[in-house]
Amino acid sequence: MSEIKTIPSVSINELRTLIPAIGKELTVVVQSEPGCGKTSLLKMMEEDMGDAYEYIYVDCPVKDMSDIAMTIPNHDSKTLETYVGSLFNLSSPKPKVILLDEFMKSPKLLQVIFTRMMLERCVGDTPLPQGSIVFATSNNSSDGVGDSMLAHAGNRVCIVKMDKPDVDGWLPWATANGISSVVRAWVSMNKRCLKSYTQSGQEDNPFIFNPSKSTLSFVSPRSLAKADVIVKVRDAIGENATLAALAGTIGASAAGSMSAFFSIEKQIPEFEDIIKAPSTIEVPTDNAAILMVIFNGVDSITTQDMMTKFMVFVKRIASKELQSLFFTMSMRNSKTVSIARGNEDIKTWAVSNSHLF
Repeated sequence: MSEIKTIPSVSINELRTLIPAIGKELTVVVQSEPGCGKTSLLKMMEEDMGDAYEYIYVDCPVKDMSDIAMTIPNHDSKTLETYVGSLFNLSSPKPKVILLDEFMKSPKLLQVIFTRMMLERCVGDTPLPQGSIVFATSNNSSDGVGDSMLAHAGNRVCIVKMDKPDVDGWLPWATANGISSVVRAWVSMNKRCLKSYTQSGQEDNPFIFNPSKSTLSFVSPRSLAKADVIVKVRDAIGENATLAALAGTIGASAAGSMSAFFSIEKQIPEFEDIIKAPSTIEVPTDNAAILMVIFNGVDSITTQDMMTKFMVFVKRIASKELQSLFFTMSMRNSKTVSIARGNEDIKTWAVSNSHLF
C-alpha cells in the first residue's frame, strides 16, 4: 500500500460535485489562498441543484450572536427559548445549503455555534430541515491571514484544499462571465499571474499573493474580475486614473503590464470585418492582438455561418497553439459549444490537429 506523502488538492469543479454528494452528513471545509473563488461554490451549487433548496450565505467574521440565535425568556413557562435569526429562514421546511464563508475567521464564541451547525445540522438548539447541506470556507493557515479552528472540531469535518485556478481553468469562466478580451489576453500572455506562492520558482513573482510580503493588491481570479470593471470604463476615467485604479486592484506590476495592452486592442480588426472578408483581412502579427481577436470571436459567434467564416481566418494564424486556443474556448463555452460540435470545419481541424491535445 503506497503512502500519501503530500495532501492532494481538488479543483473547484470537483468540489462542485463533492460537497452535494457528502454534505448532508459530513461538512466540507474548503481551504485555498485569497481570491480563488471559494465563495462562488454556493452560486454554482444553486445552478446545479435548482430550487429544491434554499441557499444561504453567512459572512462569518462580521456576524455576532444576535444574527444567529438568541435565548428569550418565556414568562409563561419560566424557561428560556431559542429564537433563530431570520437569516436561516427556518419557518420554511425547504432544506438549506448553507455556506459558512471565512469560517476560521469567526469570533471564537460564534465558531462554537457554527461548529455545532457543521456537526449536528442545528442552529443553536433548532435543527435544520432534513437534507440540509452545510459547508465552509477558509484560507490556508500558511497564508497568514488569521485563520484558526477549534482543535476538537478539525477531526470531525472534511478539510479539503482547493487548487488555485490556472489560466486554462480561469479562461472558460472568464469568457462565460463577460470578462473583456483585453483582460483575458493579458492573462493568456502572463500565465505567471495565476501561479501560487506555494509553487517552486515563484518567490520573485511580482503579480501574486505572497504572505511573506505586505502587498494588499495582487492578481487573483477575484481581483481580475474587479479589474475588468475598471478596464471597461478606462476611456471615461482617463489613462492616469485607470492606471492608479488597476494598481490598487491587481498591484502595480500587473497594472503597468496590462496597460500596455490597451493600445494593442485599438489595432485589432473588428469581428464584423473578419466575417465579411475572412480570407483577405490582415492577420495581426502580435500574439496579444491575435488573442484578443480570438476571444472576440468566441464572444460574438452565434451561427454556423459565422463559425465557418471565422475558422477561415483562424486557419490563417501562423501559430497552431493559438488556433488550438480558439478550438478549446469554443468547445468550453456554453454559448458556442453546440455550434462548434456541429461545424464541419471545426471537426476537420480537430482531426488534423489532434496531436495538440
